[in-house]
Amino acid sequence: MTGKRSSTVAGLALICAAAVLGAPGAAHASPAKPTPGTTKSLEDLRKQIEKLYHDAGVATDAYNAAEEKSEKQSKQIVKLARSITKGQQKLEKLKSRAGAAAREQYRSGGVSSEARLMLSDDPQEFLDSAGRMRQGHKATKGMLTDMERTQEDLRIYAKDATAQWKKLEANRKAKAESKKKIKKKIADAEEMESKLEKKELERLRKLEEEAQLKKQSAWVSSGVLKDIKGKATGPGKKAVEFATAQLGKPYVWGAEGPSSYDCSGLTSKAWAAAGKGIPRTSQEQWKQLPRIDIKNMRPGDLIIYHADASHVGMYVGDGAIVHAPRPGRDVTVAGAGSMQILGVVRPDK
Repeated sequence: MTGKRSSTVAGLALICAAAVLGAPGAAHASPAKPTPGTTKSLEDLRKQIEKLYHDAGVATDAYNAAEEKSEKQSKQIVKLARSITKGQQKLEKLKSRAGAAAREQYRSGGVSSEARLMLSDDPQEFLDSAGRMRQGHKATKGMLTDMERTQEDLRIYAKDATAQWKKLEANRKAKAESKKKIKKKIADAEEMESKLEKKELERLRKLEEEAQLKKQSAWVSSGVLKDIKGKATGPGKKAVEFATAQLGKPYVWGAEGPSSYDCSGLTSKAWAAAGKGIPRTSQEQWKQLPRIDIKNMRPGDLIIYHADASHVGMYVGDGAIVHAPRPGRDVTVAGAGSMQILGVVRPDK
C-alpha cells in the first residue's frame, strides 16, 4: 500500500468512525482507564504542542503574506525602473532637439525669426516666413511642455520607486521576524516530542486522533451533513483532483509544491491548477473570497479554521477535507469538523 493510499484510508476511517459515533443512538464504548497521571500529562503536552504548531501556522501565514507583497513590490519597482529609463531617454532626445534649435539660431547670426521677417521686402516670402514662424513657435512650445511633463513624470517615478523600496524593506524585515517565530515554535514542539519514548509518542498520536475524532463526531451529530448536497463544478473537480493527488507529501511551511506544501500553499495551487487564481494565504482567502453557508458547501470549497483564519482545508465531499496539517505531518484526508470551523469560502462563485 502506498503512502498516499494509506493516508487516504486512515483519513476516511477517521471520518467514518466519527459518523458512526455521531449517529443518534450509537453506542459509545468506555475508554480504557489509563495509568494515573500519564494520560493527563500527555494530554496537557498534546495541547501545548498543538498550540505551538498553531502559533507557527499564524507566523507562516504572516511570512507568506510578506512574501507575496515582496514579489508584487519587486515587480512594481522593475516596472518603475523601466519607466524611468524610458523617461530619461525621451528627455535626452528633447534636450538634443532643443540644442539643435539653439545651434541653428547661432548659425543664423543670432538674428531672431521675428527680426528677419520684419526685414523682408517680398510679400510672399513674408507670408511664408510668418507661417513657418508660427509652426516653429508651436513646435518649440510643445517641446518645452513635453520636457516639463517628462521631468515631472521622472520625479514621480523616482518618488514612487523610493516608496516601494521602503515597503519592500519593511516586508523583508517582517518575513525575517516571522521566519524566526516559525522556527522557534516548531523547534519547541519538536523538542517536547523528542523527550518522549516511542510508546509515549504513539499514545500522543492517538490522543491527537481522538481529539479530532471527538470534534468531528460532535459536528456530524449536529446533522449538518444532511443539508450538504452541493455538487462540484468543473473547476471544483479539477481543484479536488489536484489536491488529492498530493496526498502523502510532507507539510513544509512556506511551500507551494510540487514536493511539499503548507495549508494555503496546497489550496492556492489546487485552484491555480483549476484555472482560478486565489490569494496565497488562508487569512486573505477568508477576507477576499465569497463566503457561503456550510449547508451550501460543495467539493472544491475552502473551509477556513480557527478564529484567526490560520488554517485552511479543501472540502472533498462526504464530510471530509484534504489538507496539509502541520510540520511533521503529510497532506491527508481528515474530518471537515475535526477543527474549529470559522467559515467557508468559494473560489469559483
